[in-house]
Amino acid sequence: MPQNDTVNRRLVLAAHPKGAPTPQDLRLEEVPVPQPAEGQVLLRTLYLSLDPYMRGLMNVVGPSYAEAVKLGAPMAGGAVSRVAASKHPHFRVGDLVLGNAGWQDYALSDGKDLMPLGDMARPSLALGGLGMPAFTAHYGLLDIGQPQPGETVAVAAATGAVGSVVGQIAKLKGARVVGIAGGADKCKYAVEELGFDVCLDRRDPELAKKLAEACPDGIDVYFENVGGDVFDAVLPLLNNHARVPVCGIIAHYNDKSLPDGPNRLPLAMSTVLQKRVRMEGFIILDHYGERFRRFSREMGEWIATGKVKVREDVVEGLENAPQAFIGLLEGKNFGKLVVKVAD
Repeated sequence: MPQNDTVNRRLVLAAHPKGAPTPQDLRLEEVPVPQPAEGQVLLRTLYLSLDPYMRGLMNVVGPSYAEAVKLGAPMAGGAVSRVAASKHPHFRVGDLVLGNAGWQDYALSDGKDLMPLGDMARPSLALGGLGMPAFTAHYGLLDIGQPQPGETVAVAAATGAVGSVVGQIAKLKGARVVGIAGGADKCKYAVEELGFDVCLDRRDPELAKKLAEACPDGIDVYFENVGGDVFDAVLPLLNNHARVPVCGIIAHYNDKSLPDGPNRLPLAMSTVLQKRVRMEGFIILDHYGERFRRFSREMGEWIATGKVKVREDVVEGLENAPQAFIGLLEGKNFGKLVVKVAD
């Protein structure tokens, strides 16, 4: 369904998910297009980013680095937009911007959350290869992981928006890269297109054994995106003084209770202590002020020269965002997942 000038389609949170989200947890509404007040701009969404962190915003309550979405409110999310109307001195009609428009056709902004994109030839890259996911990979790997030439870097969700960039940067830094991804096609892509040395299927019942064979000298850096069985396979292979940037634990985002089986915490903590492992969680929103310029310069050059490849998984139509998001949490996407809302 195309956009029009008078109706704002928006996907609002209809219910807090119990476990994995369902299409019924989101509701498509149609409301009048809002009008900007003094100091505001009206944004028309072109591309919407879908990212795993959004699952946490759907929960009832609980500690988080971002405010939860209230029932009846539009789902939050980054978007590339055009300025459709402006009463703001620094933005003109037609400007291309990156902001937090959310899951809707139109949104208002006071400009504080907007980043001008100029005449960007491929604006969807501002949501992936030149945006938050790639910045997450760049900061987490280089500032926390600190890979050295000849070391082994393992990365989960290896063909996702973050993991694919982690592996490619690690190769640029002279490391040996072992990826873990969901399916033979993704593993083939990681090795043949992205340049990983090895990629293993996370669904393989012998993952732990094959990972040990693929890492005969252990693992020096593990970029954690997943948790679950993948972390269990990695843990005994961590070398002394290994570094573990913790970006996400997507395997647990839909958990309703503690996982079955023995308590893994004592083993994990014992490994961290005995092997002097540096395990550090990070939220990339904390680092834009000091680090984003370096990232933009380096990543822009790497993408332009073909040293880093970026794959997008584009879904057409705002109305298809809920099903695409559910698929993202199940690992069905192949590359950075974006919704093309309008031309």
